Amino acid sequence: MSLKNTPATWGSVSKTLHWLIALLILALGVVGLVMDELPKTPKYFWVFTAHKSIGITVLALVALRLLWRLYAGAPRPVPGTPSWQERIASLTHWLLYILMFAIPLSGWLYDSASSLRPFKLFGLVEMPKLVGQNEQLRELSHEFHELGFWVLILLVVAHAGAAFFHHIYQRDATLRRMLPGGATTPH
Repeated sequence: MSLKNTPATWGSVSKTLHWLIALLILALGVVGLVMDELPKTPKYFWVFTAHKSIGITVLALVALRLLWRLYAGAPRPVPGTPSWQERIASLTHWLLYILMFAIPLSGWLYDSASSLRPFKLFGLVEMPKLVGQNEQLRELSHEFHELGFWVLILLVVAHAGAAFFHHIYQRDATLRRMLPGGATTPH
């Protein structure tokens, strides 16, 4: 399998970044949904710091993924795909990228506006504060962080639903070409 994308399929770098980011976002979502229910013990603060650290990691991986996509290109749409589906897929992908940047940035902004001291990425590297303490910005960034997550979930469901639609009903290679070791030939 090629590292770089080809006109027919995604390369191994794109596939690895896609699935790694998806798994990290899933973990972040689960932790984010239960975090407020956890007792405020030292373990809570460890979980909160891990959530922030993984969020910043996702931000870096999404930047890498976007740079890789600009460098390696993207496969052409599967033959026979209607142009309206191509446009919707393109719009969905770009909205996903925007949210995968905006959600971690809003979390970082929320953390910056909330506390006096910056957090340490995985307890090792002090992250710079984006702003000073600011209650209004704290609330706004937190609301965006939560709302953005739910919009991201809706887009991911639409994205996955479209991939399964192509796989099950159109019986084309749209899904298979993003799966590890996925073939590009129709079944």
